[in-house]
Amino acid sequence: MTKDILNGAYDLHIHSAPDVMARKMNDLEMTKRAKAKGMKGFAIKSHFFCTSERASIVKEIYPDVNVIGTICLNNAVGGVNPTAVEMAARSGAKIVWMPTVDSENEQSRLRAGTLKKLPYWATIQQEMKKEGVLSHSIKVLENGELKQEVYEVLKVIAKNNMVLATSHLTHDETFAVVEAAAKLGVNRIIVTHVDFPTTFYTVEEQKKLVDFGAYMEHCFTTPATEKVAWDVVFDQIKKIGSKHCILATDLGQPTALYPDEGLEKFALTLLENGFNEKDIDNMIRVNPKYLVE
Repeated sequence: MTKDILNGAYDLHIHSAPDVMARKMNDLEMTKRAKAKGMKGFAIKSHFFCTSERASIVKEIYPDVNVIGTICLNNAVGGVNPTAVEMAARSGAKIVWMPTVDSENEQSRLRAGTLKKLPYWATIQQEMKKEGVLSHSIKVLENGELKQEVYEVLKVIAKNNMVLATSHLTHDETFAVVEAAAKLGVNRIIVTHVDFPTTFYTVEEQKKLVDFGAYMEHCFTTPATEKVAWDVVFDQIKKIGSKHCILATDLGQPTALYPDEGLEKFALTLLENGFNEKDIDNMIRVNPKYLVE
């Protein structure tokens, strides 16, 4: 398996160009690399734009690679905007990310100055603020209750059999959104960045989210950049079980590995640390395929 470890695999969290941030590769180059490794497909994530139109063009050139369009509900698309999600669905988008860079969770940390290194998206926001283009933080809860527009977005996701990804929400927000989504018939849910510092979920919290049918996402960049110890990643996956987890990379940064290289290294690292081929199969093939096909 190790020779063709990415054969049939998916990476549901890749940042490729064109983007307002510098990226290591564009959509076409990434698709060419995915095809060469035998990957089944990948999802294009942008913090600012719907990527379904890009995905549809790339698939015209590489019809045997399932390039997946997504939308992230930050201010650039009107925030938690059911109309934007409906249009994304009609243009073929499959994954709907809750707010990331504009989430109150991230913005509160930025205001508090608790981030060790200022992310590039934050420098963009600072530039915009100086130019008078204000970008407010987005909350999905108001007085402890989900806002009405969140329910409307979840209904669109359910109607179109899309995937809900929790992104960078607070824990209270994530639990409220996931519970409501399950009740409204959203059958495909990803809890994003379960081991990332600003969204870190304990094993006990993850088990509660699994009870709603959610899959726990582990991204290569988190341990690779020492934001969390590899042993923590191993421990979480072992205790939750590979049947409830997916591996992704969150790669595309100019100085990092290519996403296919990162996913390959991620899988091999797990194989070297107590996981078996069935575990890898679940997390890069079986579970992602269920989510997006």
